[in-house]
Amino acid sequence: MKPNIFLCGFFLLLSVCLAACGSSKNKNTSEKETNQENNVQVPEFNADSAYLYIQKQVAFGPRVPNTEAHRKCGGYLSQQLRDFGATVYNQFGDVISYDGKVLKMHNIIGSYNLDTKKRVLLCAHWDSRPYADAGQEAHYHTPIDGANDGASGVGVLLEIARHLQQQAPAIGIDIVFFDAEDYGIPEFYEGDYKQDTWCLGSQYWGRVPHVPDYKARFGILLDMVGGKGATFYYEQYSSQTANSPMKKIWDTAHRLGHKQFFIKENGGNVTDDHIYVNRLRQIPCVDIIGYDPHSETGFHPTWHTVADNMDCIDKATLQAVGETVMNVIYNEK
Repeated sequence: MKPNIFLCGFFLLLSVCLAACGSSKNKNTSEKETNQENNVQVPEFNADSAYLYIQKQVAFGPRVPNTEAHRKCGGYLSQQLRDFGATVYNQFGDVISYDGKVLKMHNIIGSYNLDTKKRVLLCAHWDSRPYADAGQEAHYHTPIDGANDGASGVGVLLEIARHLQQQAPAIGIDIVFFDAEDYGIPEFYEGDYKQDTWCLGSQYWGRVPHVPDYKARFGILLDMVGGKGATFYYEQYSSQTANSPMKKIWDTAHRLGHKQFFIKENGGNVTDDHIYVNRLRQIPCVDIIGYDPHSETGFHPTWHTVADNMDCIDKATLQAVGETVMNVIYNEK
């Protein structure tokens, strides 16, 4: 993904990164958290578990399309969703990168409660960037681990999927792991700029969804949701196209005591998978993405660098995001 012009001075070109380690000890030690407003029983999100799912992805190596690490990790994610009781759709296709390369794309979808039309989409991208182009020039062509930028959102959603198998919410849930999100034009590219070179997997899915005429009430995109000290502001495209579910998410986070993470202020405008979910499927989709108002890029210092590894994952951030999303979906009627 990438920030738009007012984030770092160039139009459409980014993703996001976060950082560090912390304790996942939850204040609530009971098996389930009770929402006092309507007495809904919400399973307790476990950040230790989410952390291990991130670690497992990173252990395959950089998940760059057309590599063995990518193929193996895709198989792991598909099987993990299946093990967690989802109906799994593996969507394979060829997409074309900014430089004309054919990328073997693999979108992975896990669906729960197929009998209802009342559905919510949860999504993240699972590929990692082939270029550390925001770091030192010597690493421009080095693929990154993408622990935060990619794996963190997937890790949170796998932990949520584990609970969906054990206790279904009142609605249907579709978890989508988009591929080829982070293969966009690098900083060092000297050719002509091309539109829509990022988010290739969500563009493919938007045009050819896993089931015909797929609809959802709204979507939640998780991107770079594991960094130490991360903050999540109102992303501007989300504000314009998914304002109501966005406010619901931030209100839920504040009720749960996570207001230091979820800031009720305007952040940047980011080119990310949520844009194509909305444009191509007309589903309002909220991007929960780390935003640093003090950074030149708007992102964490490890974004698109070789430092985006397991050292930049914080369980406290994972807990805040995962607990918030779970409360939102389990309270949806």
